[in-house]
Amino acid sequence: MKQTCLLLPIVGLALAGCGDVPFGFGTGPAPAQNVVVQRPGSETLRPPARPGDGRGLELGEDGQSVGGLNGTTPQNAGGALGETLASLGSPTEQGLWLRTGLVTRVQQGRVEQEDGGGAVRVELRPSGAAPGAGSQLSLAAFRALDVPLTQLVTLRVFAN
Repeated sequence: MKQTCLLLPIVGLALAGCGDVPFGFGTGPAPAQNVVVQRPGSETLRPPARPGDGRGLELGEDGQSVGGLNGTTPQNAGGALGETLASLGSPTEQGLWLRTGLVTRVQQGRVEQEDGGGAVRVELRPSGAAPGAGSQLSLAAFRALDVPLTQLVTLRVFAN
């Protein structure tokens, strides 16, 4: 008898939390709620469209897109400008670029790792320093070449 008296309150408490159980215990599942979806009208504020044709940001003097600059090129495209030791340039400057003393004006080019690693097309930017003074390579170019950001990398530089 004592066991029955203790068992009934425990069963009652257990069943009290079963309001959504579909076996006749409780009230059953909650009724479905109506959901209203509104589509934006012509007076809804929207961000301005980006310039260009929507295929990416425009870079360089000739208006090439980021997608067009990011890739490898054949070995014989353009003349060799020399070799340089490059460190990471300013991470706030976006795009694929190399700031070097090997050029005196902004132009398109290509860099490839000396050890036969990757190659990537970049915008060559003048640094104003002597050709042997070293260079700075953009964060995006470091990533495209799959080089650790803290490493100095020896690059062969080619003009297009």
